[in-house]
Amino acid sequence: MALPTPAELRGDLPLSATLRDRVEAQRQEIQDILAGHDDRLLVVVGPCSIHDPQAAMEYAQRLKSLADSVRDRLLLVMRVYVEKPRTTVGWKGMAYDPGLNGSGDMRRGLEVSRKLMRDIVELGLPVATEILQPMITSYLDDLLAWVAIGARTTESQLHRELASGLEAIVGFKNATSGDVQVALDAMQSAAHPHQHFAIGSDGRPMMKITQGNPHTHLVLRGGHGQPNYDADSVAAARRAITSAGLAPRLMVDCSHANARKDHRRQSEVLLDVLNQRVAGDTSLVGVMLESHLHEGKQPLQPGKLRYGVSVTDACIGWETTEHLLNLAAERLSQA
Repeated sequence: MALPTPAELRGDLPLSATLRDRVEAQRQEIQDILAGHDDRLLVVVGPCSIHDPQAAMEYAQRLKSLADSVRDRLLLVMRVYVEKPRTTVGWKGMAYDPGLNGSGDMRRGLEVSRKLMRDIVELGLPVATEILQPMITSYLDDLLAWVAIGARTTESQLHRELASGLEAIVGFKNATSGDVQVALDAMQSAAHPHQHFAIGSDGRPMMKITQGNPHTHLVLRGGHGQPNYDADSVAAARRAITSAGLAPRLMVDCSHANARKDHRRQSEVLLDVLNQRVAGDTSLVGVMLESHLHEGKQPLQPGKLRYGVSVTDACIGWETTEHLLNLAAERLSQA
């Protein structure tokens, strides 16, 4: 199957000058938080993965209303993950298989992914995603305010080179073992210029020259089933960041090993992070939450799917999400 070039897809689903300015302003807000010029908490929140654009837009509309009400203390960024890493095999995400049936209609997957992200930007929400396949980047990167490089790919030279050329802010997760050094190495690498192989907007191979991305940070996600969000682990990570000559700015992923793979424990993690922030730890600049319209997860069975329920990792539901974020805003406003 022939795919459109990035230039062709961007031409079919263009970003207006108004939206380009909006994305730039959203990135600047996040940069200001990382730089310590804005004391709000950055919150990257949304479904583990997107499989239903209609449910994703309903979630986005709810999140936009909540974002407006807590904007004094929180900056909400929506997770719009259209790729998913697989330990062995499985559904790789909407960009790969939007039909959820193994047909692999990547042309439609790219179109649906770009349109959804553009629609969410039009609502006024910043968009976040995880980049796994470097070739996908040029189809979507003009829409992205924040990008995750996951625990399995943080050590990848390709992803470090990719991050060095992004205008979005990049969060590097610690390794699945819990090791933070690989993420610090990645941050240092991404901050430098690179020359690397890439695919141009016309679909042709090219040598890309990047200027380096100074807007990166560490994401603590736990490792080997053990959490690393507690005050001692955060202090150790902060010391390692400082020793590496990097700005001590880090985010806690409330899911994955930090929640011991129990989505309900994300609440515990968030509350602990809030306590650390209220106690004066300004190095904790952000959190991540996996959240959907309804709690839990479901097996991928086309034709039998429950609306607004994750088909990958289990998520907290909207009511819990709304309660937690309102509580976070209240706690931080009293600090």
